[in-house]
Amino acid sequence: MRADNTAHLITAAHQRHELTRSKTIKALRELDNLGIAVTFEVVARHAQVSRSWLYTQPDIRAEVEHLRDLGRRAPATTVPAHQRTTDPSLRRRLEAAHTRNRELAQDNQRLRRQLAQALGQQRATGARDTSRQHPDPRPGVALR
Repeated sequence: MRADNTAHLITAAHQRHELTRSKTIKALRELDNLGIAVTFEVVARHAQVSRSWLYTQPDIRAEVEHLRDLGRRAPATTVPAHQRTTDPSLRRRLEAAHTRNRELAQDNQRLRRQLAQALGQQRATGARDTSRQHPDPRPGVALR
């Protein structure tokens, strides 16, 4: 009677599968870090796996498609995906810029009011002291 070696065969197949997955994930990271356009063909060649195997792995397939789509949108970029700006990050930066813009507009209004008050006081003082009347150095310029 022959010995049952199926357990050993299953273990070997599982190890080969995990090795193939790790080679493929490593290839994806290397290609992305180098800024090389990611396609199924390039990943299969770099990881030394078949393209058909790549299509059967849902998580790897999704990552290849994601990186491929990013490369299509920005072909000139060589920034790895993990270093690229995300949409939420851009939104936060835009919100911060809008907030800063509002603050500066309020400061501007406050400073204009202060300047108008100072000029009004200066004119009132100048009207009382007619001996020191000076013409406006910028005729025709109106304050807002």
